[in-house]
Amino acid sequence: MPFFRLSLICALLTAIPAAAVEPDEILPEPALEERARAISKELRCLVCQNESIDDSNAPLAEDLRLLVRELLVSGLTDDEVFEHVTGRYGEFVLLRPRASGSNLILYLAGPAFLLTALGVAAVYVRRRGRGRPSERQELSEAEKRKIQELTG
Repeated sequence: MPFFRLSLICALLTAIPAAAVEPDEILPEPALEERARAISKELRCLVCQNESIDDSNAPLAEDLRLLVRELLVSGLTDDEVFEHVTGRYGEFVLLRPRASGSNLILYLAGPAFLLTALGVAAVYVRRRGRGRPSERQELSEAEKRKIQELTG
């Protein structure tokens, strides 16, 4: 049993995702490296598509990490690095796209559809609940006799 527990702990520890940054990519200046890592966590790997380039082992992600570091070493600000990368690869490369331009439609569409659906549901429930009160009609004498005959 202790071997099983030890194996389980080892398996869980190895399942923790690690950054894919290679030692030869790390910049000697800690402040620049910290900025590079922050930027890399905001850029999408174009191969994996659901990972940042900081977490991806894909060759394209490595190229993008190196590009980010080159741009930072050349003196660009963080915003200028994002502009350069999005200018080259489009806004798809951003893990959190900007809420502007055509993206604004995507950001507003979800809440708009939700409000529309809630409105339609409210109208449906009101109309259904209101309904007409059932009008009680008295049975005719012929109907009363027919019921008497059937029930004995």
